[in-house]
Amino acid sequence: MSKLSWARVGLYGALLIFSFILFVLSCARINYTLHLSRGDPLNNGRDFYDPVVPELIFTTLVTMGWSGLMLFLFFKGTLKIRFLRLYGDELVGLVILWLFWIGGAAAASTLWGNLSFCQQFQACQVLSALETFAWFGWLTLTAMIIISVVVVIQSRNNQGKGLAESIPTRYDTVGNKEQVEIAV
Repeated sequence: MSKLSWARVGLYGALLIFSFILFVLSCARINYTLHLSRGDPLNNGRDFYDPVVPELIFTTLVTMGWSGLMLFLFFKGTLKIRFLRLYGDELVGLVILWLFWIGGAAAASTLWGNLSFCQQFQACQVLSALETFAWFGWLTLTAMIIISVVVVIQSRNNQGKGLAESIPTRYDTVGNKEQVEIAV
């Protein structure tokens, strides 16, 4: 098993954790802004929501599903589904997620910007954490895309299939692969 395969597993695990944390923070933010007390100085006590927060919730839910599926694929063997069996398929999924994450992280940074002036308030601390984990997720996806591109290039240089190379599982070094079928 190559070290890059285990690096991919670690990055998928980190992405799953970052996604979960960002999901929880986004839920906390949306709960806070939709239940403001009358005396709250934020928006004069009127309920609202930040448009970027539902986008972050969607992005994290999709990412947690994708990461879980990829970890399942790695640890349980081969999935017999049409859309996810090659590095090219994985790369398409990673790029789509990368676009979601860059959109969410950039929108959050643009909307909230530098929050150092209000760190004494819990709402501001949540926003800072939201921004941080949005960028952590984006950086993790960027690293995963770079690793996938490196693997594809190495495969091409070694007379392999490149993008048509099968996604490795932990059973690739063992002669007897476990087959897992999922109807899609």
